[in-house]
Order: sequence, then structure tokens, then C-alpha cells
Amino acid sequence: MATVGILGTFDTKAEEYEFVRAAVENAGVSTLMIDVGGFEGGIADPEVTAEEIAAAGGGDLEELRRVRDRGAMVSTMAKGAAIVVPALAAAGRIDAILALGGSGGSSVAAAAMQALPIGFPKVLVSTMAAGDVSAYVGEVDSTMMYSVVDVAGLNRLSRVIFGNAARAAAGMAEGRAAVLKAAEGNDRPLIGMTMFGLTTPAANEARATLIDLGYEVLVFHATGSGGRSMEKLAESGHLAGVLDLTTTEITDEIVGGVLTAGPDRLTAAGKAGIPQVVSTGATDMVNFGPKATVPPQFADRTFVVHNPTVTLMRTTPEEARTIGETIASKLRDVDAPTEVFIPLRGVSGLSVAGGPFDDDAAEGALISALREGLTGSTVPVHEVDQAINDAGFGALAAHALHRLITTQQQEKVND
Repeated sequence: MATVGILGTFDTKAEEYEFVRAAVENAGVSTLMIDVGGFEGGIADPEVTAEEIAAAGGGDLEELRRVRDRGAMVSTMAKGAAIVVPALAAAGRIDAILALGGSGGSSVAAAAMQALPIGFPKVLVSTMAAGDVSAYVGEVDSTMMYSVVDVAGLNRLSRVIFGNAARAAAGMAEGRAAVLKAAEGNDRPLIGMTMFGLTTPAANEARATLIDLGYEVLVFHATGSGGRSMEKLAESGHLAGVLDLTTTEITDEIVGGVLTAGPDRLTAAGKAGIPQVVSTGATDMVNFGPKATVPPQFADRTFVVHNPTVTLMRTTPEEARTIGETIASKLRDVDAPTEVFIPLRGVSGLSVAGGPFDDDAAEGALISALREGLTGSTVPVHEVDQAINDAGFGALAAHALHRLITTQQQEKVND
């Protein structure tokens, strides 16, 4: 029988969690109760006690209770949950995780969920789910449900919402076995690839080529969270190779756009020794929200309104040089097999000849910075007389990655 791990502050929300436990069990799935509450009382005899969680997080529950520092308590419980819950999953004791909470409870649950592998079912009912949930979801596939009312007792509305969450988690737990069974025998190596709307033709061609070569391709939308998710997968060793066609998130990190993936973007594959082919897709643009949200210091720049919620700004030659220097600095000393492909006739659908972002000075600054930054390194730079979306460019990059992967595999065999 499948099992849902139910994680929560049982000291303050026993009624809600007893309801959720009953709902899961009524759906024909067993439960395993994980207490992350700081004080005594609540649900009796949970399978994992608050003392165990606190100890795993490096704290002593009695001392935390004595000090009554809520911040320290939440931090310790979050650390402990992020250790204990993945261990339960790895041991096969739970097939899904379910939690309810306000801001504090959600932060503890989120820490545990972010430590679980992608694909493991995660359901979080939270008062925070109607706002910016990036801190709670992180780079994993958590399912967040807005509680609408506070997680404070049961009423005719919360019973419906909590019951829906319980049945969702139960269904996910039962379905996980079927998902795992379906995945058996699929030993096609995984490739992580980045794509953007304005690099789609290149990405589609590359993906089709890689599939023909025997790979399974995971495409990540380069919107900040997409880049971070791919980096996390590379870091965890799940990828055989990375085709980083679209490095626009680096542009946002440098210039101040809204789709940055953080300062560590373009580092995980190199650290993990994973073969990678990198290009400059969509590095001609900085991403903002609706036109009215663009910071006033950029008022005199060149813009394209991509859609009502996305405004694109052309990079300057100075910014382009910094972008090229940054990419080169991240790649020149990597231990992984790495090659760079630069499309000389446009890095996106907007910077081609006659396009709204056509700017020879900016393109030239980017190219020369990359060329100079990687001179003397072991990373080859291929300057291709095409735009990124021209037929052949995506396939060229895909074949190069295949060559790097097969060469690395052969070297391991020879060793």
C-alpha cells in the first residue's frame, strides 16, 4: 500500500492534521506522521517525533523550548526536515509528502520538499500560495494549493480544501508506483537543454537531432527558475550532457532583468564534469514585465513588447562585452568537456539583419569578449556564419554535444 508522509506542526494544528490523515486513509492510502511542532501536545505517537527532527537539524528540542526563539525553532526544524524526509523517501517509507501551513509551517515544509528529488510527489497547502511562491517551490516540482482561509481550525471551506489536498496526495502516492514502473527499462541518457521563445527553432532542431541520436531531452524555459532547475539536475548527476543554447538568464543577472537564475548559472555542469555545449542564445535582451514596470533609468533604450506581460530591452555594447566576459570566465577553467558555439548573424530572432535588435556593435562586443576570454583555454570557440535560428545551427550544436559525450564515455572505458 502506498504511504503519504504528513508533515506539520502537530502542537498547534492537531485538529487539521487529524482531518487530513483521515482523508488520506479514507482514500485507501496509509499515512506516516512527521511532527515538526516546537511544543508538546497535539497528535499522539507520530512515527517521526519533533525531538528527532530537531536533533537531525543540530538542535536540542528542550533547549529550543526553553529559549522560545521562534526563528531558531523554525530554522532548526527546517534543517532537520530537509534531512529526515528525503531519508524516509529513499528508504521507501513514503511515496508522497503533504503539509499544511502559514508562513512558518510552509517554510519548514518547503525545506523538506526542496530536498526531495524531482518527480517525488509534494503537496503544500499554504496561506502564502496566492503570492510569490518562488521561495517555497525553489527548483523542484512542488504542488502548492492556496488555503484561502487560514490554517486555523476546520470549517466548511477548509474541509473542502484540505480534503482536496489529501486526496491529491493520496492519488499521487498511488500513481507513483505506476510512474516508476513505466520508467523501468528507459535507459536513454538525459540531456538538459535551454530554450526561449526567440530561440525556439534552434532548440527544436537540436532536440529532434538528440532524440535521433538516442537521448531523452529535458527542455528548460530560460526564465530564471528554468535555468536553476537545470543547474540542480546537473549538480545531482542526473544529466549526461547539457546543451545550453539559451544563456539569456546571465544577461538579466548582469543588467538587472527579472529572469535572472542567480550568480551560479552556467556553473553546475562544469563542476560535475558533465559535457556541455554552450551558445549565446537571447543574450541580446534583458527581460522585464509589462512596459510600465521597466525601471526609469532604462527609459531611452530600445524595447520590444513581446506580449502584454513581457517587455524585452536591447543590450548595449558595454553590457554585451560584460556578458561575454562573464560567460568566458565561467567556462575557461571547467573540468568538463566544453565547447562554445557563437552564431555570428544573430543570437535571437530579434537580432538578425533588419530585426529590431540588429546592432553590429553590441554583437561584435559580445563575440570579441568571448573570443578573448577563452583564448588560451581548453574550450574551443566555434564562430558559425549563421543566425541561431537558421536551419543547421541547432543540429550542429547537438552533434557536438554527442561527440563530447561519446568521447568522455570511451575515455572512461579505456581507463
